Amino acid sequence: MPTRTVEQGFMAFHTKITPSGYQSGKATSHKSSITSRLEAYYDLNQLFYSGSANNGTNVSNLSDVDFFASIPTNKLKQNSTTSLREIKECLQDRFKSTPVYVDSPAVVLDFGSGDWDTAEVIPADFIGKTSKDKNIYDIPDGNGGWMKSSPSTHNAYVTYHNNRLGKKLKPLIRFMKAWKYYCEVPISSFYLELRVTKLMESESSIIYDIDLNSIFQKLKSSNLAAIQDPEGVSGLIYPCSSDARKMTALSKLNTAATRSQNARDSERSGSVREAFEWWDKVFAYNFPSYYYSN
Repeated sequence: MPTRTVEQGFMAFHTKITPSGYQSGKATSHKSSITSRLEAYYDLNQLFYSGSANNGTNVSNLSDVDFFASIPTNKLKQNSTTSLREIKECLQDRFKSTPVYVDSPAVVLDFGSGDWDTAEVIPADFIGKTSKDKNIYDIPDGNGGWMKSSPSTHNAYVTYHNNRLGKKLKPLIRFMKAWKYYCEVPISSFYLELRVTKLMESESSIIYDIDLNSIFQKLKSSNLAAIQDPEGVSGLIYPCSSDARKMTALSKLNTAATRSQNARDSERSGSVREAFEWWDKVFAYNFPSYYYSN
């Protein structure tokens, strides 16, 4: 029976975790109805895609779809928690049979076909432009206040380094997000996206298994430290929404770091099959097999 190299394993894995057009379309099928509701009650300026679905780092069947809802300042409250609650009630009244809840900075609508049919609506107050003419918004900060965010700035940052690194950065980020989802790690996707990009800034190339292991080791050694936004927009970016979640994430990170190191050691010693077994454990038994059929 034919076998794969580790590199071929990661290529097959990337194909597996990249959403199909159908999934992406289904996940966004409610955009127009959400838009209509917020236009009627909040004078919505625009509802636009943000997050991984907009940046090519989402994971098949697992990533939700993030929307920024650009709402006039006079329709929002000084306390962002109040705005989230009121927008949640507005959307709940429109989607009566759909679970709707607040998970700051978003109002989440669970349309019931898996995470990829979950919409996260983030209230956003346009406050100006960056020096590169990118829009800046205030969004809920999780503590009742507001924090600056610029999706187009962060997308441009990731895309620049993805192009510089032979289009291999976004797949690398997608692998890290697959670990997050498959292993149920309570860590921010936004944090992972910017942290991985920042770590790869000084690199001239990417080899998936080597760099994934390196990322796991560096995240572990840093104790999942918060990072300054590399683009200087959002200030400190935290990995988790609570200390309890961070403890859980660190425990799962330590396990992944051990397993990815074992995978590298196995490959270096010539046991590619054993390396596949360790990568399979890293990704909660979702990694392609060493053997495959034609």
